Amino acid sequence: MTIDPTESSTPFASIRELSDFAQEDEILFSMHTVFRIGEVRKIDKKSPLYEVDLKLTPDDDQQLRQLTKSIAKETSGSTGWHRMGKLLLKIGQFDKAEELYNTLLEQASNDSDKAHIYHMLGMMKHSKGKYQEAISSYEKYLKIKRKTLPEHHPSLANTYNNIGLAYNNTGDYLKALEFYETAQKIQEKALPPNHPDLAGSYNNIGQVYNNMGDYSKALEFYEKAHKIKENALPPNHPYWALSYNNIGAACSNMGDYSKALDFYEKALKIREKALPPNHPDFAQSYNNIGAAWNNMGDYSKALDFYEKALKIREKALPPNHPDLATSYAWIGAVSNDMGDYLKALEFYEKALKITEKTLPPNHPDLAFSYSCIGGVYNTMRHYSKSLKFYEKALKITEKTLPPNHPDLAFSYSFIGGLYNTMGDYSKALEFYEKALRIREKALPPNHRDLAFSYSCIGGVYNTMGDYSKALEFHEKALKIRKKALPPNHPDLATSYAWIRAVSNDMGVYLKALEFSEKPHTIRENVLPPNRPNFASSYNNIALAYNNMGDYSKALEFYETAHKIQEKALPPNHPDLAGSYNNIGQVYNNMGDYSKALEFYEKAFKIREKALPPNHPDFAQSYNNIGAACNNMGDYSKALEFYERALKIREIALPPNHPDFAQSYNNIGAACNNMGDYSKALAFYEKALKIREKALHPNYPDFASSYSCIGGVYDTMGDYSKALEFYEKALKIREKALPPNHPDLAISYNNIGQVYYDMGDYLKALEFFKKAHKIKEKALPPNHPDLAISYNNIGQVYYDMGEYSKALEYSKKDLKITKKALPPNHPDLATTYKWFGKNYRSMKDYPRALENFEKCLSIRQKALPENHPDKATTYSDIGDVHRLMGDYEKALSFHRKALNIQENVQCNPLDCALTYINLGETYREIKDYSTALTYFQKGLEIRQKKLPKDHPNIAVVYHNMAKLYLSTRQYNMAMKNIQQTIEIAQEKLPSTHPHLLDYKETFEKIRKKM
Repeated sequence: MTIDPTESSTPFASIRELSDFAQEDEILFSMHTVFRIGEVRKIDKKSPLYEVDLKLTPDDDQQLRQLTKSIAKETSGSTGWHRMGKLLLKIGQFDKAEELYNTLLEQASNDSDKAHIYHMLGMMKHSKGKYQEAISSYEKYLKIKRKTLPEHHPSLANTYNNIGLAYNNTGDYLKALEFYETAQKIQEKALPPNHPDLAGSYNNIGQVYNNMGDYSKALEFYEKAHKIKENALPPNHPYWALSYNNIGAACSNMGDYSKALDFYEKALKIREKALPPNHPDFAQSYNNIGAAWNNMGDYSKALDFYEKALKIREKALPPNHPDLATSYAWIGAVSNDMGDYLKALEFYEKALKITEKTLPPNHPDLAFSYSCIGGVYNTMRHYSKSLKFYEKALKITEKTLPPNHPDLAFSYSFIGGLYNTMGDYSKALEFYEKALRIREKALPPNHRDLAFSYSCIGGVYNTMGDYSKALEFHEKALKIRKKALPPNHPDLATSYAWIRAVSNDMGVYLKALEFSEKPHTIRENVLPPNRPNFASSYNNIALAYNNMGDYSKALEFYETAHKIQEKALPPNHPDLAGSYNNIGQVYNNMGDYSKALEFYEKAFKIREKALPPNHPDFAQSYNNIGAACNNMGDYSKALEFYERALKIREIALPPNHPDFAQSYNNIGAACNNMGDYSKALAFYEKALKIREKALHPNYPDFASSYSCIGGVYDTMGDYSKALEFYEKALKIREKALPPNHPDLAISYNNIGQVYYDMGDYLKALEFFKKAHKIKEKALPPNHPDLAISYNNIGQVYYDMGEYSKALEYSKKDLKITKKALPPNHPDLATTYKWFGKNYRSMKDYPRALENFEKCLSIRQKALPENHPDKATTYSDIGDVHRLMGDYEKALSFHRKALNIQENVQCNPLDCALTYINLGETYREIKDYSTALTYFQKGLEIRQKKLPKDHPNIAVVYHNMAKLYLSTRQYNMAMKNIQQTIEIAQEKLPSTHPHLLDYKETFEKIRKKM
């Protein structure tokens, strides 16, 4: 301690001789003594004690005088009690200040004292966050003052500003603006044009416009404030850093992140000149610059600046300072954006430790920390952990805030979002509606947070399949956002994206495309071109094109999105996996299954590096890979991947989560393809049970479940059961969907297929045409689903013996398929197959052969070696060679077909056709016993799988009748031809070529008898 008596008149005395502790060499000082702190150093490395150098301030210390004057001014008042009240406010003793001011109010004898006390009570209430009570106190002050002063007296400007600030904090921005503008008008009249107080007013107005999302207006007022200060302050004054930061923040909110960065860097340069190197304000600058890079999608640069801010704070601040917690939270946030969830958790938990040590147990900042940690666990799909942290946050906000405080609404929204992700939609709605009720009470009718609530509720209704409700809430959100926000605000893009999604689910694809392009246009205006949000826009447009069947366009937009993400994101970011999945899905739709598999596997590799081993996104990857294997005919491999997906979901998700239904459905489909129909049925029924628990009774996924179950019964030949389930699916779709929704066409197609399988061709035609009518209205003219419709109708005409009509529909099918699909798509092979069948029936064998060979060429390129579809093509080619008299070639192709069918899971009816074709070939070469064996094998399968009066059974009876005629077993021949004609007369039109053939054979047999 250094004391120079020549510089200071402050009295002091040594009391060593009087003290009981003489060894301590104690000095007695006057109460008003002030020391300047010099060096602070540790006594030694092991000791927790520090040695501090103190120097008594001299009498003429100018800095001390300035500080003393400033404190005296800030705590000035007409009496000691008034000064005490101000001091209590300054040091944050709000309860004591309130007690003092209420006492003073009771004792106040005149209006002037009362007005002053109301003003101070307003400031105290504002500091405690009781904004409405603050407004009430300020208005009492104004009421008294207006008795003696005009409405716009200069002394009232400060109070109008205070009321504006209180309204700003309640989110009533229009009221805030009204009061700030009143203050501004007073100041513009009363003060010179470059007065610093005007700059304060302009800043306040800028802040309100910023909160209202009108960032260009905010910028205008920040720049006005800046111009005034330019004339009043030297160029390196620390205020400029604050001003540049405000302008940077407005640019950032407008999405002009490079301009924001420019202003943040200007602020940093001023601080570098004006402040010592480790001043805490540098940390704020680095944080702002980090945030700009974060918004521009350059997460590694953002992290670099956040870490610079952290280093400064670690040097300049004690280890548990709240600003350190802020730095940790920023690093947690950027790590979360980079997909490094474990690092995000680590830093959020560091922030939480500081907050728990430095703040009381119910402080709102603790709730914020818990919410952040809950958010990371939610992203990692650790839902129970996420819920635990969200509920901790809620507990604090419920204790510390009044029941209708807007922050409570955020807590309810987080929990609602979590329940939505967990598939508990009724709980999600419950919490979202709680949030909405608070916002409706606490906020003005066009507040953007209300739009957020409507949007969340709309999202849940959309997931539950209640599309009209979903649309109603999203349109409410859009209406508010259009009123409250500037036309290029990103929240409008969110509303448009939601309406796109609902329109897409309702099957209104053109509307979906229209709303896909709107958010994209907004983002083009407000975001730099490589911002990740742009990728989201491109993905939405791609999805719309995908649903419209324009796969090349979809691929183009998905690839554009992918390129943006590759530039903007680190190489193993989970969003890149999503991008690869999207591209894989389009290749899957284009029938390029090997390419689809390649992209699904790329997505999987990223997830292996970026995510914990049982993350639910792995289930999606396994499902996608399983689907590709399924489409390539490798059903056992598909089953293996579907079961892996199920195992992950069993670990990661609550027991009745809707995603289980998807897993059970996938496993059911694989079992169905492998011919294990009872197992398929069991899994489809499991999926149905989950949906019954989790979903709204008319949710479209029920229709999907009923359709799957109907499909198994159809394959098993239980046509009445198949119809029952397909009709259940149709009823749901008719209730839940608009009348021309493409999913209705799926239902009509399914029902048509059952009638077709039953041999009821007229009924089949009726339903196929219903489906086609919907598709013509709902889909663009070259959509692949239209081609499928033409193919279905063509098949029915083929089986009805109207070959020229069937050929006409095949040509329509081919025209679309060639335009819409790549040249080796399996659907194109199917089209050529039906051309072949028609030409064969019309006895144009060379053209039939040409088309069957085109079909085979595609299937050899697109499908694995032993795919069942190749077998049916070999059999078709073999049959044409038989008809052309080349029996050896015919047998060779039939044997190829049989070799595949006897070694892989395939449709038994396809196998039956190969047996019958072999039987016909052997009959032609007069090997009647072998022929009969094959006919009987084919007949046995068809009798098991088809109704007893199905026209395809009549075909076998006719073949056998011809065989018995050739072996002179006329009674057996007559018996078989009678069975043939009996079925044909009941099921086929009277002009059907087959019926004419059957009658001709009957005459031949009758003559022989």
